Amino acid sequence: MTNSAARAGRREWTAFTVLLLPLLLVSMDVSVLYFAIPAITRELDPSSTQQLWIFDSYAFALAGLLITMGSLGDRIGRRKLLLIGAAAFGLASTLAAYAPSAELLILARVLLGIGGATLMPSTLGLVRNLFQDAGQRGRAIGLWSAAMTGGIALGSVMSGVMLDHFWWGSVFLVNVPAMLLLLTLVPVLVPEFKDPAPGRFDLLSVPLSMGSVLPVVYGLKEIAAEGWSPGRGGCIALGLLVGFVFVRRQRTREDAMVSRALFRSRGFGAGILLNTIAAFAIMGSAYFTTQYLQSVLGMGTLEAALWSLAPSVAIGAAAPLAGAVARTVDRAYVIGGGFLIGAAGFTLISLVGSDSLWLLLVGAGVLASGLVIVLSLVSDMALGAAPAEKAGSAASLLETGSEFGGALGMAVLGSLGTAVYRSDLAGTEPAAVRETLGGAVATARQLGGEAGGQVLDLARDAFVHGMQYAACGGAVLLVGAGVLAVALMRGLTAPAAGPAEQAEERAAVTL
Repeated sequence: MTNSAARAGRREWTAFTVLLLPLLLVSMDVSVLYFAIPAITRELDPSSTQQLWIFDSYAFALAGLLITMGSLGDRIGRRKLLLIGAAAFGLASTLAAYAPSAELLILARVLLGIGGATLMPSTLGLVRNLFQDAGQRGRAIGLWSAAMTGGIALGSVMSGVMLDHFWWGSVFLVNVPAMLLLLTLVPVLVPEFKDPAPGRFDLLSVPLSMGSVLPVVYGLKEIAAEGWSPGRGGCIALGLLVGFVFVRRQRTREDAMVSRALFRSRGFGAGILLNTIAAFAIMGSAYFTTQYLQSVLGMGTLEAALWSLAPSVAIGAAAPLAGAVARTVDRAYVIGGGFLIGAAGFTLISLVGSDSLWLLLVGAGVLASGLVIVLSLVSDMALGAAPAEKAGSAASLLETGSEFGGALGMAVLGSLGTAVYRSDLAGTEPAAVRETLGGAVATARQLGGEAGGQVLDLARDAFVHGMQYAACGGAVLLVGAGVLAVALMRGLTAPAAGPAEQAEERAAVTL
């Protein structure tokens, strides 16, 4: 339905702009510690294990609670949960900024992850409810996807700029005024949406959902960082087993945390799958490009972060353009085309040599543009196919799929690149050179002179060789994903709010 009554006006678009604020902050917090960790190490003296958890505790808390928070928002109200999460995020940011010890900083990062888990599905669910017109909703979700992708790159740059002028805690404290602004504007601009008949909240499903997500994400991240081991494989197997129990429970309960109504449309399940594949490619490529800029080209962290923003220029135009094309062409072909554009980006990256900055940036820009097209359109399709009263749960499943896909991308493509790297350096001494490029850089510094230069050249060439193989693998995957997208989504039209759905929307709204 596209009449004026269903179209959003200035108030809804202003509310949408406000909702982009928490999205940017949550995505930026993924990368905000890239520059701050040396200063944190000097001030708080964390152990190597504590330093790892300062990085990872945020992502684990975020991933583990997305499904729970999406379901909770449907029950108590998405605006209410957003406000609770904003207050928690602001308080946790203050605690992190002034943390006197590594232990308290880890606790603050966990609390930030919990707050982030409330913010992400709430904002996307509210976008679904604010825009009933399919065309407007598509444009909004396209901008939402671009903001989320760009926020990760922006976080590392903002961190570097803040640390040039202030102490390390400033990278967290910058969240506080933004959250205060959110707490002030959201009650005025954003109406409340919730499920009018949610049923009981299934408490047992909370630990089951966390137990299915966290071991898999942790195992995949560890494999990406340290390589395969039986323990890490067992961790993934445990998560899959708990996941099986969780799914069985959702299929047999009337008050399930994940409603079966979400999967009645094939557009929803297909959207989750294709969204996961896109996240796989984005994070898998980022695993190599960040190392290439710093360890192959020898850039400092701030310089590398600034260069990494260059592909974002193309991202800003990709999603709105895709939405416009999808209004006249079957969106299955547009999504398939997005995957093929991403495959072309991977192909360009596969041609990168040991001194090919511009080719890398162009390849990364093409890849990101194609995948943002996919992310925006499949998110719109999945959310539009979901019942209005389940928008929070639908958004949380999309975000959880992104977490899985990202961890899997780093593990699979990272492992492929590492295998080629180690094969090229077989027999090279010392052993640290054969393990990782970072180990080779450290060894080269210790050796110094011509010997160090030779070790570094060998390691850089081996890393680039591994990156080329991983990029080829990524290109093949995305070509297959493009074919799959057309097969799964051909003939599906962009969901538009009809009379029955508008009645549901009105029942779900309270001011």
